[in-house]
Amino acid sequence: MHILKQIDKFLEKIEGHLIVLILSLMILLSFGQMILRNFFDMGIIWGDTLLRQWVLWLGFLGASLAVKYDKHISIEVFSSMSSLFWKRIIKAFTRISAGIISGFLTWAAWSFMIFEKESESVLFLDIPVWIFQTVLPYSFMVIAIRFIISGFETAFIENDPEQILK
Repeated sequence: MHILKQIDKFLEKIEGHLIVLILSLMILLSFGQMILRNFFDMGIIWGDTLLRQWVLWLGFLGASLAVKYDKHISIEVFSSMSSLFWKRIIKAFTRISAGIISGFLTWAAWSFMIFEKESESVLFLDIPVWIFQTVLPYSFMVIAIRFIISGFETAFIENDPEQILK
């Protein structure tokens, strides 16, 4: 578990830096597109397509970090109606279930990416579509691992109960 947490910490840093880099590049590209279109009646033909791909990357990397920081969307129907023990069990069960579902989504995203690779689709500048889609299986895999780690920590590691259930 310690090794997984170290890897997770490393991935967290990379994801954070990637988000900052991509967002910065998006701002520069969209501002450049605006200047080119408004003042020079021209633009970068593939700029809007690249911006859409970067939005995809930001969304999925952000979702991965949201799971890391426990800031993802969650519905807690039973949390106000149960004891501390059952809150812990329910939280562990939902986290592990979300991890398993994310594992299935990892497999589906991987299959989708491989299908795009085999079809040899090109997005722009002769860059294959599948390269931009690598974020899908990566993010779902990291989300799955983070949910499962969180679920097992909630279920089996004895910490401050109030801290675990936050």
